[in-house]
Amino acid sequence: MNAQFKKGILELCVLVLTAKSDKYGYELVQMISEKFHIAEGTVYPLLRRLTKEGYFSTYLKESSGGPPRKYYTLTEEGNRYMESLVGEWKMFYEGVNQIIEEGLADGAK
Repeated sequence: MNAQFKKGILELCVLVLTAKSDKYGYELVQMISEKFHIAEGTVYPLLRRLTKEGYFSTYLKESSGGPPRKYYTLTEEGNRYMESLVGEWKMFYEGVNQIIEEGLADGAK
């Protein structure tokens, strides 16, 4: 998958995955990597930026397998931002699908 395209949707994926429950960084990397390949180092700068922008709050929680983990919680502002991005994604997705269907239908003639 194209790196620029992936980078653009990574923010949306991180926000959506934390909407139901708090997540820590490596957990997010693993969840996203199950769907498409990402470098671990791409998620942490994104999490720092989104936290700085007020979309996440953080807390530390003890881990049985090592040092405490930093968990990310979606703030109210983060939830509104996520909903806005989801709406934009759906419009984009529908538009691209229409173009693909029309293009393939025209090409089949």
